[in-house]
Amino acid sequence: MGDMDERAVEQAWDGVVATARRTAADGLVVGTSGNVSARVGDIVLVTPSGVPYDRLGPGDAVGVDLEGRQVLGDLVPTSELPLHLAVYRGSDAAAVVHTHAVHATAVSTLVPEVPLIHYAAALLGGPVRTAAYARYGTPELADNMLAALRDRTGCLLRNHGTVTYGRTLDEAYDRTAQLEWMCRLWLTASSVPGHSPSLLTPAQLHDVQDALKVYGQRG
Repeated sequence: MGDMDERAVEQAWDGVVATARRTAADGLVVGTSGNVSARVGDIVLVTPSGVPYDRLGPGDAVGVDLEGRQVLGDLVPTSELPLHLAVYRGSDAAAVVHTHAVHATAVSTLVPEVPLIHYAAALLGGPVRTAAYARYGTPELADNMLAALRDRTGCLLRNHGTVTYGRTLDEAYDRTAQLEWMCRLWLTASSVPGHSPSLLTPAQLHDVQDALKVYGQRG
């Protein structure tokens, strides 16, 4: 790698570690569960297996190519590597966040799709689907995830957790946080005896998606 590549890799690794620590600080994972990755060219930087995030430093970078061959570092990559690589091969993702967020994981055991309780669903491309269960680290889980991610930037993994991706680590993380919040909201509204929460219609969601195209600051 040239100097620019090395700097880009170093910066991306710092971002991966910071984002992984953020998932733990915000209660989206427990211990060493969950994982984070970022793509720099043909290299995917990914959190290692079974190492507490607060112990990771600049010299602990773990990198693989898009086929999963390790090209950087001595630590073993996360067991969920197939899941991350599947996202990168099938999208323009530059970052992937996988968590075991409590409310989202609870919802994954209840429904095939997160009910349209809030227009935040538009931030993930539409109603968030639940991928069929398969054991962690397997090609089957990666395949099930890709089916659930069709035209979406996030999904639930049944009895497991969440996956979101984005063009940056911040965007991927924000989508995870929005998904967890939305699931918490639906569970809260659904828990009131004698009442069912009102849901948005597909037309109302499409209206939000159109509005989001011009949302935010314009230079």
